[in-house]
Amino acid sequence: MLTHNISSTLADTLRNRRQKLAQLIDFPVILWSGASSPRNFPANAYPFRASSHFLYFAGLPLPNAAIRLEGGKLELFMDDPAPGSALWHGEMPTRSDIAEKIGADVARTMSELKHRGSGAASIPVQNYQTSLVQSQVLRRQISSPDDLEGLDRELAKAIVTLRLSHDAEALTELRQAAAVSVAAHKAGMAATPKAKLEAEVRAAMEGVIISHNLTTSYNSIVTVHGEVLHNEVYHHALQPGDLLLADVGAETPMGWAADITRTWPVSGKFSATQRDIYDVVLAAHDACIAKIHPGVEYRDIHLLAATVIAEGLVDLGILQGNPQDLVEMDAHALFFPHGIGHLLGLDVHDMEDLGDLAGYEDGRNRSSRRGLVYLRLNRPLRAGMLVTIEPGFYQVPAILNDAQNRSQYRDVVNWERLSQFADVRGIRIEDDVLVTAAGGDILTSALPNDADTVENIVQG
Repeated sequence: MLTHNISSTLADTLRNRRQKLAQLIDFPVILWSGASSPRNFPANAYPFRASSHFLYFAGLPLPNAAIRLEGGKLELFMDDPAPGSALWHGEMPTRSDIAEKIGADVARTMSELKHRGSGAASIPVQNYQTSLVQSQVLRRQISSPDDLEGLDRELAKAIVTLRLSHDAEALTELRQAAAVSVAAHKAGMAATPKAKLEAEVRAAMEGVIISHNLTTSYNSIVTVHGEVLHNEVYHHALQPGDLLLADVGAETPMGWAADITRTWPVSGKFSATQRDIYDVVLAAHDACIAKIHPGVEYRDIHLLAATVIAEGLVDLGILQGNPQDLVEMDAHALFFPHGIGHLLGLDVHDMEDLGDLAGYEDGRNRSSRRGLVYLRLNRPLRAGMLVTIEPGFYQVPAILNDAQNRSQYRDVVNWERLSQFADVRGIRIEDDVLVTAAGGDILTSALPNDADTVENIVQG
């Protein structure tokens, strides 16, 4: 908390955010930051991460704190450091110091919060200890994140309205996270020729992030098994014919995230089959970013990616038929099973703790179709929105060897031709794109993604 660089405009930004919230709701709100969780004994805790809804209005990652918002005013509730804490943690700012930095109107002790919960709405915190305190202060059982009701639901919808578009303070943080993530990926590519294990590449990438006093915004994915979408083990050996898929993003001390994926050849040279599939995925990536503009439906961008991938696989002889028809029957989802991306902000999957309330426009429900069921965002794009674009191609044995899938798609998949691409387990290319009035601004554009340049970086 002492080492964070506090923007001179932070207090003004926070005031503006809560004034906008007051224009959307007319009831009090209490948001908790959460508490650290012990790993095995109280003094050995997991790294603390404040609730993102608290961070949006309070600005600082304060443990064991809460804020009460009403009519655009902010009350801060937290205790001053214990007298003996300086021995272990050094001199810490007081409650009054923090209140001044974030522009709080009143600063109170945590014990005073129990008298201020009547009629207040809130959002559940993931930390179990804090959720118990929430219920005690609010004098009711707070709803689960996927089943918010009453004032809690109204609050969640108001927060979604505000957080869907990013203000200048947020964009400064997001650009920093993106820049450090780009540097981390370049370091990972450069480290690959001498690395023996995935873990060594991961270390090179996360070392860059740590050296900038940032942390990762999610558990890094650095793997030669790119067909496992969230592979978080790093013990596999790197072999010359492998592709290495790295999905690594940085998070600023204030909680703002980046999310980048690149796939590169361990040897520094794609095989012919790897290059063919890589170029198909890149074509989908580029087509989607070119389509980004306010008012465009994100679902349509996803379907564009699906169509471009289907077209590419038809050209390679892996799929057979009309690409549009193949997408209608979800044949592309055998190889591209996930959505094209998601919201990005204070969380890597921004506001996903609110379920589809954040990702889906009012009145829209998640489809049960194979090719749409994992679509995380189904809204028209708006200026100030930050999204990821991350098409991919994967050969997932559990999907491709499934008897029902083999039967259903026997006439549209050339399984013999597919076997010639056995050296392609998984390829994903992901960038962070800000929606502007003019189109898409790629915050991660400093990291090349064309195959030739990627090869050159790996080769050094």
